[in-house]
Amino acid sequence: MDLTDACFAGAARQAELLRAGELSARDLVAECLRRVDRHDRQLNAFRLVFAERALREADRADERLRRGEHAPLLGVPIAVKEDLALRGLPTTNGTAATDRPADADAPAVRLLREAGAIVLGRTRMPELGLWPHTESTWAGPTRNPWSPRHTAGGSSGGSAAAVAAGLVGAALGTDGAGSVRIPAACTGLVGLKPHRGHVPLDHPAWTGLVVAGPLTRHVRDAALLLDVLTADHRHGAAAATDPPRLRVAVSLRTWGPGIAVAGEVRDAVLDTAGLLADLGHDVTRTDTDLHDLTGPAAFAARYLHSAATTAAPLEHPDRLDRLTRRVAALGRALPRNAVRAALAHAEALTERVDRLFGEHDLLLTPVLTRPPLRVGQWRGRGAVPTLLAAARLTTFLPVWNITGNPAAAVPAGHTRDGLPLAVQLVGGSHRDDTVLAAAGQLERARPWAERRPPLR
Repeated sequence: MDLTDACFAGAARQAELLRAGELSARDLVAECLRRVDRHDRQLNAFRLVFAERALREADRADERLRRGEHAPLLGVPIAVKEDLALRGLPTTNGTAATDRPADADAPAVRLLREAGAIVLGRTRMPELGLWPHTESTWAGPTRNPWSPRHTAGGSSGGSAAAVAAGLVGAALGTDGAGSVRIPAACTGLVGLKPHRGHVPLDHPAWTGLVVAGPLTRHVRDAALLLDVLTADHRHGAAAATDPPRLRVAVSLRTWGPGIAVAGEVRDAVLDTAGLLADLGHDVTRTDTDLHDLTGPAAFAARYLHSAATTAAPLEHPDRLDRLTRRVAALGRALPRNAVRAALAHAEALTERVDRLFGEHDLLLTPVLTRPPLRVGQWRGRGAVPTLLAAARLTTFLPVWNITGNPAAAVPAGHTRDGLPLAVQLVGGSHRDDTVLAAAGQLERARPWAERRPPLR
């Protein structure tokens, strides 16, 4: 396998090649760094690249491999989103507003390092993780490897762009309202939001909405990272094994009235539903009423409150974009009882979701209501119009952060213009294995990773 193919092979295959001695960690990391140097000026996926450290760690990984040592990700280059702590560096959250260094790596980063992974760099995100695109006035946009005129999504946009462009074997993101699933959908990747609490975090973030999860080329890459991050080694087996006959619900109902779903997105969902039926699953259309108007209102209160509390400890809030400051101000203006009511609403919503998954094993929906946004498409809008546009785009996503259910974005073809399309698979409480098994079966039936972005 040549080095370019190895860069696009994904974390699991890279680990196999390294263990077999068919590839050295030094050569793999050096080639990834060459690709970063060649492509990231356009993509803007990385905020920081740790070139010298990564090469030193690659040499140490090769020594360990020669001694016959085994670790699940030994020598595999990964990227880490900039809201996850790295010891000795400020946890920047997409801003220029803090310079306080972290005392230790985030737990998920520590687990990846202990498994032998090499952190090649820190990836970009929008300020405070607020948006489904990765853009700011001071850092510019992170562009989609499939089309530089389009966004790589957000808020884990840099992580997605880095994996899709073959700059790293896998990346770690975070998801508080779709922030792993959105960029995966935009860039043709697998983006897994594990069930709440499955992957350790320093502390609950965004009133418990945020989880950490992998962005990868293949389902088995996501399962491998989840095995490492949870010390639960069943995920790889689930991803590799066709599930038994599943009761699959298909829904195109949006969270709130009057939200349109693009025709190509709808077709991708219905095509996937047909494929699942062909694979032997019991597929039914359902529009179970999870989406009353109180749900979006309750989520909006938690979102705005989280923006305010994330901005509050920053040492240099004046460095935030004006739009970010306005969203944080809306959060500060919320009455306390509005946030308490929003948190209380989650219990009733979770009960309704549990009833749904009492009758179904898997839910199939769109990820986004339309294909990827153009870079700068919302530039110049005020805070409220931008918030409303984001809510319409991501209507199928936040409910699963509220209830904590596992959910994944998986590729589902391309638009007529060559942009990626995706579908969302949602499992019952703590049923990451069901999501991974269904995603793995879809990938084997409809392989997606052979097609690569047309990078120049």
